Amino acid sequence: MNLEDLYPLYDKMQLQYGDPSLHSIYHGGCKERPDFFFVFMNPTGKNLASLPGWDGIYAPWIGTKMIWDLFYRVDLLSEEIYLEIKRRKGKEWDPAFARRVYQDIEKHKVFVSNLGKCTQIDARPLKDSVFLEYRELLLKEIEVVKPRVVLLFGNQVSSILLNQKISVSTSRRVKYQIKQQGVLYETYSIFYPVGNGRFNLDKAIEDILWIKDSIKVA
Repeated sequence: MNLEDLYPLYDKMQLQYGDPSLHSIYHGGCKERPDFFFVFMNPTGKNLASLPGWDGIYAPWIGTKMIWDLFYRVDLLSEEIYLEIKRRKGKEWDPAFARRVYQDIEKHKVFVSNLGKCTQIDARPLKDSVFLEYRELLLKEIEVVKPRVVLLFGNQVSSILLNQKISVSTSRRVKYQIKQQGVLYETYSIFYPVGNGRFNLDKAIEDILWIKDSIKVA
């Protein structure tokens, strides 16, 4: 199996769990043994790639601003690309610029995905039952990509993927493991750094930098 085999499944699930007028969002970045596999929640209509007529990659966070502060401050995004993101208005992203951003992410050996691929009109919360429908498919992504470390953003994503109740505030820098096809993947729970979680951005940055230092030593 390769990642592209999952796309038709995600598109079908978009009609069931997302807004049927929007496109599902897949993933982007380094697809072969990245250092980090980032797992966020689910996309919204603020992602330009979800809109009809988009002719580019269907990757997370296209046309948004806040999340890239995190990538830049943990040195997983070049200054040139970061400043261009901050300069552009969201609607000024085009397919060529989206490719440049994710080529830069790939160079930094990061893979970016969402647990749920179903795009919503807004940031309304999804029930656990919806995320559970995507769990096995996300594990397949991990199996294909084979990351060094998996980072799960937020309590809900962490709890679903780790199959236990997780509170990020009491799990900072605790190493968990995800087992897929007999392989154990080092996994950490990280504060969600955007939206209502924006006030936790500095904590998320601190923990990612700590994890980066720890894998350098390993």
